[in-house]
Amino acid sequence: MPDYMYLLESRLSPEQRSALQSIAEIARDEMLNVYLSGGAVRDLICGAIIRDLDFTVEGNPARIVRELEKRHGQTLEDDERLRHYEMILPGAVECSFAAAREEIYERPGAKPEMRWSTIIEDLKRRDFSLNAIAISLNLASRGLLLDPTNGLADLEKREVRALTMHSFTNKPVRLLRALRFAVRMSFKLEARTAEWFALAKERRLHETLDGEEVGSELMQLGREENSSAILKEWAKHELLKTIHPRLEKRLPDYQSLGRLMKVRDAMAGAGYRTSLWAPAIHYVLGRLKSRERYSALHRMEFRTKAIDRITGLELEALKIIKILKGRKTGTPREAFAYLETVPLEMLAFIQAAYSQPKALGKIKNFLHKWKPLRQNLPVAELEMLGVARGPQFDKIIEAFFQLQLQGRARNPQDRVPALRKLAGIKEPKKPKPPKEEPPAKGKGTKKEKGKEAVTAETKGAPVAPPAKPAAQGKPGKAAPAKEVRLRFPRPKQPQKPAPAPARKPAKPSPRKKPAPKKKKSPPKKKKRR
Repeated sequence: MPDYMYLLESRLSPEQRSALQSIAEIARDEMLNVYLSGGAVRDLICGAIIRDLDFTVEGNPARIVRELEKRHGQTLEDDERLRHYEMILPGAVECSFAAAREEIYERPGAKPEMRWSTIIEDLKRRDFSLNAIAISLNLASRGLLLDPTNGLADLEKREVRALTMHSFTNKPVRLLRALRFAVRMSFKLEARTAEWFALAKERRLHETLDGEEVGSELMQLGREENSSAILKEWAKHELLKTIHPRLEKRLPDYQSLGRLMKVRDAMAGAGYRTSLWAPAIHYVLGRLKSRERYSALHRMEFRTKAIDRITGLELEALKIIKILKGRKTGTPREAFAYLETVPLEMLAFIQAAYSQPKALGKIKNFLHKWKPLRQNLPVAELEMLGVARGPQFDKIIEAFFQLQLQGRARNPQDRVPALRKLAGIKEPKKPKPPKEEPPAKGKGTKKEKGKEAVTAETKGAPVAPPAKPAAQGKPGKAAPAKEVRLRFPRPKQPQKPAPAPARKPAKPSPRKKPAPKKKKSPPKKKKRR
């Protein structure tokens, strides 16, 4: 039991886990037993992609559906006779609800009598063992695996096994379904199931297929990873004629269908999930004539809205391309506003079917650049600036998004200044650096102390001798400290010994002649009176 609880918590996406929890709470409040069943459990155990969630309810699931609609869920299809509902929940989570029932046949191939029953009887009436598995979501048995037909063993053997020998007789559409599961999961038909399959074809049961059931199988192609391989397997067993008799000669457009699946995978990698059943059916029937295409769609009991959607894909795509190439979407702001109104299904079809660089460039920017910017707007940063939620708050966020579409304010350091400017909030003043105080008398200046510190920390430098005490002078005055300058010897570079130059004989320095002595004049005689 804990293993399946771990699978529920680890394999589902956050949106699917949230939907699962909400449904379990609603069922508990409504006193209903609810189980995760069918393909969701099969894909959960096999490690495949979980496309949608299938729930089986012991009782009427309408009460759960109505409560989910109050929580912003959208009902796509409802069948009150079978108590079957298709919904999309917040986060683009696709799910279905069905009441547990059993089917009783008077004879093989007759219409069954339906009775409401328990989950075990509901699992036993299903088509193949790999789809007859369920996990309880109820409080007393949460995580309990229900497998009355031993479907886990078939998953380990990688086999598709029908539950009864009348499985294909009661519902011939299971011929298409068995091959679809075998191709999708790379399984093979179990030995007895393969015999029953061949026997049903010999009895030409595939010619009695109900058109509505064939249409349901065809719609599933848009959700398969390898639709072309499934169609080729149907063609191998001559089952394409169940869609239209001319389709065996005018084969589906496998190449275009493969491009569509590649686009679908690229969009899924970027976080976009969409159903491509309409473009897939367009490529399956694309090589038929217009009249034959309409005939096939009406035979499969598609509604008028669905028929218009399939047959009008090309005209709608050309209109979108024309607008994307025109002036109405010249700026990123205008292109984003227009592409938000276009369904993702059409964007995928245009990328797969047309080569228009200008239009495709805007679509790729929308999906991979503009949309991520829209989803990561700085709401928390604006709240931290003190702006309260309201109309003004939304205007600031929208104006900020328009700046980002223009290529501005995309760096993290530019976000807050741009928000301040849009909100009219002034930038906080930068604190002024503290003023330096003048050095006290009798102490050396900072520059002098810094020089002493630098000279002492230099590599290989001799430590400076301690400074001599200042000479005593007049009281109150200290002698100024002398700046100590250290002289470092320059490294001697090895030099080649140069040849000694020839010595020239030194010239004798000329001797100076002594100055001539002055003759003393004889003293004058004094005259006698």
